[in-house]
Amino acid sequence: VQLQASGGGLVQAGGSLRLSCAASGGTFSSYVMGWFRQAPGKDREFVVRISPSGGNTYYANFVKGRFTIFRDNAKNMVYLEMNSLKPEDTAVYYCAAGGIYTDAERSYRYWGQGTQVTVSS
Repeated sequence: VQLQASGGGLVQAGGSLRLSCAASGGTFSSYVMGWFRQAPGKDREFVVRISPSGGNTYYANFVKGRFTIFRDNAKNMVYLEMNSLKPEDTAVYYCAAGGIYTDAERSYRYWGQGTQVTVSS
């Protein structure tokens, strides 16, 4: 499975962005999809995951109520709608695909290249 993340950019605090992740080369609808992020000087961290059907989602506490993940299995796409962005959301955001509904990085077999999100204060 190849994953291509896009949609990052520079936004002011309080603003919004929508990240997209396009999948190809596999059975997208069978994968758990996750978004992770890595801020400068920090380890990569889990942000959110969504079940293969899209019926279940799980968010890290620091994005609850601000970020929304959804997927379109017909288009092999997963999205991350980010609202009320904060400077601390600045990071490279990665989409990932795996077979287990978990937030553990090691369970995600396929990774996109990352897209930079920068939130200015």
